Amino acid sequence: MGAFGIAIALLVLPTILENQIVCGKQIIYWLKKCDIYQGGWVYDPNSYPLYDSSLCPFLDHAFDCQKNGRADELYLKYRWQPYSCNLPTFDGEDFLERFRDKRIMFVGDSLSLNQWRSLTCMIHNHNVSLMLARNAFLVRIDQHRYGRVLKLDSIDPKDGKLWKEYDVLIFNTWHWWLHASRKQPWDFIQDGKTLHRDMNRLVAYEKALKTWARWVDKNVDTKKTKVFFQSISPSHWNASHWEYPEGRNCTAERKPLVVAYPRSKHLAEVIMEKVLSDMSKPVVLLNVTGLSQLRKDGHPSIYGNGAHLGMDCSHWCLPGVPDTWNQLLYTELIRN
Repeated sequence: MGAFGIAIALLVLPTILENQIVCGKQIIYWLKKCDIYQGGWVYDPNSYPLYDSSLCPFLDHAFDCQKNGRADELYLKYRWQPYSCNLPTFDGEDFLERFRDKRIMFVGDSLSLNQWRSLTCMIHNHNVSLMLARNAFLVRIDQHRYGRVLKLDSIDPKDGKLWKEYDVLIFNTWHWWLHASRKQPWDFIQDGKTLHRDMNRLVAYEKALKTWARWVDKNVDTKKTKVFFQSISPSHWNASHWEYPEGRNCTAERKPLVVAYPRSKHLAEVIMEKVLSDMSKPVVLLNVTGLSQLRKDGHPSIYGNGAHLGMDCSHWCLPGVPDTWNQLLYTELIRN
């Protein structure tokens, strides 16, 4: 009986594996056909949030809205549902297996920090190397005797050398291009050989993005390294943008929008998409803008930084919306 049982197991095992492989290929086939960025937010209290914030050792205080006094919990329990498929359930063990001995780096501003913190909380029990390089503009800033210079046509060689060491790169830039006066970390902008006190920020953004794109096209071996670009994370500072004249900003927002965001596409998005489409190397766009625009409820508002450093309608509470960004990243890695 024992020998017979073992024989059956040996005979059945290949069939199971073959079925798993076929099933996996079918899932990938349908995921490739699905627009995972078109959909809506579904209340799902049984599955969300994806982790307990109190158990994550990497969670930034500024994003820990529950610890900072936010009493409502509805915003924690929404799942992104594409119209034409289901997203794969995030699986930390599977993520580990796919990226065993691989290195992943987020490069960008504080929204990259937001997403990086999210992913560290989602997989902190697993052994994956996750790095963050804070670089709000992607191009270099040099210190000269006359001040700090943002150089639109140059990538810092030290940054470029570091980027080439990684297997997955997720880039992001936009929000800091809007900072002015004392909040901007530069004194001059250099465009070619011309030094400007300031210039049109959209023009500067486009020039810098083209510099980054040329660097990727020239230096990244896409057989070794997978490159992603995160689209613009929307802020919710003006309630009139989602046609709510009684409101002021994201304060007291408790639920996502259930209809399409009424504002047209930002010019920075148009620029970003054009630059990416003109590149010779494949870069996957993590198109989080539209789905995040619906989440006016997901920001820290007064519950960032211990509720004493003002309003925040730009970053996101964790757990929260960036967890979905990372589910989409996971899905892109599976289907690509």
